[in-house]
Amino acid sequence: MATYKPVVVQTFPKLGERITQDTVYWRGYKTPVQIKEFGAVNKIDFSTVPPYNYAVTASSRIHIYGRYSQEPIKTFSRFKDAAYCATYRDDGNLLVAGSEEGSIRLFDVGGRAPLRQFDGHTKPVHVVGFLSDKYRIFSGGDDYSSALWDIPSATEIISYSEHTDYVRCGCASKVNADVFITGSYDHTVKLFDARTKSSVMTIEHGQPVESVLLFPSGGLLVSAGGRYVKVWDVLKGGQLLVSLKNHHKTVTCLCLNSSGQRLLSGSLDRHVKIYSTTSYKVVHSFNYATSILSLALSPEDETLVVGMTNGVLNVKHRKPEERKEKSQMKRQPAYRPYVKGRTYMPKQEDFCVSKPVKRVLRKYDKLLKSFQSSKALDAVLEPPIRLYTPEVTVAVMQELHRRGTLRSALAGRDEKQINLLLTFVARRVIEPRFTPILVTVADMITDIYQPVVGQSAIVDRQFLKLQEAIGKEIDYQEELLEVLGMMDTLFATFTKKRATYLEENKSNGLIETIETITN
Repeated sequence: MATYKPVVVQTFPKLGERITQDTVYWRGYKTPVQIKEFGAVNKIDFSTVPPYNYAVTASSRIHIYGRYSQEPIKTFSRFKDAAYCATYRDDGNLLVAGSEEGSIRLFDVGGRAPLRQFDGHTKPVHVVGFLSDKYRIFSGGDDYSSALWDIPSATEIISYSEHTDYVRCGCASKVNADVFITGSYDHTVKLFDARTKSSVMTIEHGQPVESVLLFPSGGLLVSAGGRYVKVWDVLKGGQLLVSLKNHHKTVTCLCLNSSGQRLLSGSLDRHVKIYSTTSYKVVHSFNYATSILSLALSPEDETLVVGMTNGVLNVKHRKPEERKEKSQMKRQPAYRPYVKGRTYMPKQEDFCVSKPVKRVLRKYDKLLKSFQSSKALDAVLEPPIRLYTPEVTVAVMQELHRRGTLRSALAGRDEKQINLLLTFVARRVIEPRFTPILVTVADMITDIYQPVVGQSAIVDRQFLKLQEAIGKEIDYQEELLEVLGMMDTLFATFTKKRATYLEENKSNGLIETIETITN
């Protein structure tokens, strides 16, 4: 009796992903470290001085983490309710944060108790930050107002009440110490100058503004709200340069890399998109487990931290290149024993001992070997095979069809199994690599279960989906044939023109020859 030959699963070429320098660079991060916070992470801010610690604001606490620490090295918890927007000063010595009760607290990174408390807002303060002179603080709250505060005297310098909805984001200019920007749920972004009593510029974003970002040069402003990320030219009076719509849900946070050549945006659709600031095209993307509320890059792009709605902090560190080279150097000697003798050719006097290779059959092969066609089909309709390796399912169907037992394997199934089969066929029949065998399967299923049509709403719905999928594919093929006909006509026209041109040249050459002979 001949030995059983396993089912041959046909392999198809896969479309290769385009590998760019950005792909290589952004994939150069280690496996992320997950840190659980007490609540949704609404703000992450890196210190601009070594060792580049970062502050995480979640629930009623502010945690300070070292670059490689998984436990907070310091905690500020002097808040009765939620804390918001903890932000470092440029020298890394002070930290300011808003709160749910409407007060603003200033902390010394080396201490625990607040150095100053600024009271003036009547509702929660979601936006705080330092101006570039380091001695003033700007803020924005749910009372529709934004204000400027003096740190030494702990007093309010000026207050603006120009927004008509919650003020939820803001940033300060690094070029001009008097300029700061706020974004509001009233769809506007306003630019304020501390030397004036009103805003100097208003930009209409068109959606509730969740985040704003000013380029280091101070000339370009980025606003995020709804599904849009928009770039504005401040020097031209707030002219819109580009509008990006690459997310499927609300964009919640923005960030620039250290060189300013890449813009990062996080969204509730669980993705972080990375744009080039020259072409504003997406050059890379990260996918996360849940919706993203905040993100930050360390000053040297060595660490990427993302905060999510479920309170998880995702920290990625860049792989050091030097250590990688050293580790490769260490592994090289250990590889020699494995390749030793691989190229040895036996001589005539050598006695070769062959070790029999034990072939392990898969579940569907064992069932096919024992002629259990129906169970073999059930085995390849399991979710891991059906969803991730459909070519295996189709290969078994093809083998059953070759044996002539496909019809019997499809027959005698209940409502749930018919639904599963029709779902698979309707989904995969339009793929050219599977079409020949799945069209045969669809015909057999229709012939076998035609008498029971109308008895089950679920089965009827799947038959309609199959009909719709095949109908769309036929229409698509007809359109392609029309396009092919147009192309054939064009190619035929080009060919005729070229042939005519060649004939003219030949005739001209013949006339010239005759004239030469005559002369």
